[in-house]
Amino acid sequence: MSHADTPTDPVEPATPTAAAAAPAGRSGGRGVRAIALVMIIAGAIFTVAGVVAYGAVHQTLADQKIVVSDDADMLAGKDVGGPLTAYAQAMVIGKHAKEIGKGKTYAELPQDDPNRDTVMTASFLQASLFTSVVAFGVAAMAAVIGILLILLGIALRRLTPRGEPAH
Repeated sequence: MSHADTPTDPVEPATPTAAAAAPAGRSGGRGVRAIALVMIIAGAIFTVAGVVAYGAVHQTLADQKIVVSDDADMLAGKDVGGPLTAYAQAMVIGKHAKEIGKGKTYAELPQDDPNRDTVMTASFLQASLFTSVVAFGVAAMAAVIGILLILLGIALRRLTPRGEPAH
């Protein structure tokens, strides 16, 4: 029986050994660590952008010196500067517009109705306040996603071994 015909030793695996596969695994580790670093950087950018956007929307609303109407269902008398107060004021503006328009929206009022301009202005103000509520939500979501990306990036870097330095 020639050497080629000899059966392989059952202890030795027919696949490449762990030592031969290690260099590929190490470079894969560097790739994962690089992706993790990108996640951390992107997370920092998302977090900062979210916080800055939230602050900008807050400051813009605060500069308008809007106060939630006394007849609001919630937060009456509070300065509008956050999502809850903006929502409360938007709802009360809608209630007032409905009263002024006798239950009709701007689009439903006849063009010669003397209250049409008031209802239109109320409609625009309400939409603007609802837009700020959405902006607060998007800014908060960006910041939370940023924090999650940072935490995932850190976890990936800790779980992935460092590759050997280049020779």
